[in-house]
Amino acid sequence: MGQPIGVIDSGVGGLTVARELMRQLPKEKFIYLGDTLRCPYGPRPKDQVKEFTWQMVHYLMRRDIKMLIIACNTATAYTLNELQSSLPIPVIGVIEPGARAAIKGSRNKRVGVIGTEGTIKSQAYPEALKAIDQSIRVNGLACPPFVPMVENGILEGPEAEGTVKSTLLPLKEMNHIDTLILGCTHYPLIKDLVQKEMGSHINVISSGEETASETSLILAYHNALEQEDNHSVHEFYTTGDMEKFRLVANRWFEEPIQVLKLIELEQFEKTTK
Repeated sequence: MGQPIGVIDSGVGGLTVARELMRQLPKEKFIYLGDTLRCPYGPRPKDQVKEFTWQMVHYLMRRDIKMLIIACNTATAYTLNELQSSLPIPVIGVIEPGARAAIKGSRNKRVGVIGTEGTIKSQAYPEALKAIDQSIRVNGLACPPFVPMVENGILEGPEAEGTVKSTLLPLKEMNHIDTLILGCTHYPLIKDLVQKEMGSHINVISSGEETASETSLILAYHNALEQEDNHSVHEFYTTGDMEKFRLVANRWFEEPIQVLKLIELEQFEKTTK
């Protein structure tokens, strides 16, 4: 059996990317680590996000992963370049794949981005979009209530609908975008609510599919694709509440998954230094 692929996120949101990775790369084994104990990352200072991200990376590197996917947009914005230059394995984030998908989908070159405070503040999406097409016009909106709502398993019903409606109002009033990037991997879990609120004429983009495609291309380039179907059992770790994690995970995946609790990352760091 070959080496696994690591996937990190601030919580349950990265499961939206993990599901697409597993669909496109069925022979690969994935180890998922969601830092639910310290989620959300969006409001946190940049240095703290970097510290927490490196703690997750150190844990997965001990598992001999062959590639790392940063499924958290905030962590991607703050740490991708540093991780790519520091680690001996390929590392990708979710921002550039999401930007490419949006440019493919937009007709009028007016794109909206919703994300955490950290992601929106970083300007990572406008930079990624304009690096591909300088004429793209971008409107960003931070949506702080969305991640805690998703982490608590509130994915539908009047409370979720009301939160989505009130949060998206400023972006909806702009009324000129034709494409909306879900700039946080938690948001696909409420994609239907976002689509309903924004309207069927808006092309709502999540980065999971593009990220999985890029992962496949990079593994092929490095001659590291798993060739045999070993029926690998994927591993899912959370630093926080196992039941909450399992509840959301089992609603997102078609079959129950095994969630393995992880020791506190700070404690892991101390014991390995």
